[in-house]
Amino acid sequence: MAEIQEPKQAQQPVVVPEAWRKTELARHPQRPYPMDVIEALFTDFSEIHGDRAFADDPAMACGMADFHGQQVMVICNLKGRTTKERMLRKFGSPDPEGYRKALRAMKIAEKFGRPIFTFLDLVGANPGLGAEERGQGEAIARNLLEMSRLRVPTIATITGEGGSGGALALAVADRVLILENAIYSVISPEGCASIMWKDSNKRQEAAAALKYTAQDAKTLGCVDDIIPEPEGGTQADPACAMQMINDKLQWHLDELKSLSMDEMLERRFQKFRNMAQFYTT
Repeated sequence: MAEIQEPKQAQQPVVVPEAWRKTELARHPQRPYPMDVIEALFTDFSEIHGDRAFADDPAMACGMADFHGQQVMVICNLKGRTTKERMLRKFGSPDPEGYRKALRAMKIAEKFGRPIFTFLDLVGANPGLGAEERGQGEAIARNLLEMSRLRVPTIATITGEGGSGGALALAVADRVLILENAIYSVISPEGCASIMWKDSNKRQEAAAALKYTAQDAKTLGCVDDIIPEPEGGTQADPACAMQMINDKLQWHLDELKSLSMDEMLERRFQKFRNMAQFYTT
C-alpha cells in the first residue's frame, strides 16, 4: 500500500526589513563616493595636505574649489575602490590627523569667508591603537566645538554611511543633507547586534531598531533635508543623482547666504541644542 505523503508547505518569501535594504544600497560597491560627487559638481579643486602636527591622512581630502562661480572649501573622506587603495585609506575611516587637517581647512575657509561643504561616507573614525594614542577623541571633540561656531555657511551631505562621531566631526553644519538611501547612525548594525544580542547575525533586527534611515533621521531632526535618488540608488543613474545633489546644495547655500551672520549662528546652535528631543504628555 502506497504511503500517503503530506503536501509540502510553500516556503514563505524572505522579507528584508526596509532599514536593511537601505543599508545595502548605502554600501553598494558601485555607489558614488564623496570624491566622485566633488569631481562632478565642483571645478578647480586644489587640495590641502597635512595637519601641521603629525601627518597627512590619506583617508581625508580637503581643498579649495569653485561652485557655480563661487570659491568654496570642500572636505570629504576617501574610501578607495581597489583593495590596495582601501587598505591605504583605512576603508575611509580617518585618523585624528585627518580631522585636524579638516579643521585646518575649515579655519582657512573662515579666514577668507568661503562656504564649507563636507561629504561623508564612513562607518566611523579609525579605532586603531595608534589613532587613540594620538588623540582621536580629542580631535573629534575639537571639530564639534569649532564647527559649531564657524562664521561661514556650512553644509554637510551624507552620501552613504554616516557613522558615529567619525561622521559627526564633519557634520555640525548649518544644513545637514542626506541622500534618500543613505544612513546616519551612532553605530553600525553589526556593532549594535554584537552588543545587544551578542550576535552580529542579528544585524537586520538592529538596523530596524536603530532608526537610522534618511526618513528616520529627518523625523528626529538629525538632518535638515533628504536628497532624492534615482530608482535603484545613485549607482543606477549617477548623472541624474549628481544633478539632484547639485540643485539641493545650491538652494541651501543661497538660503544661508541670505541670513545675517548672527542669525545663521543662532539657528545652528538651536538646531543642535534641540535635536532628537522626546516629549511626554
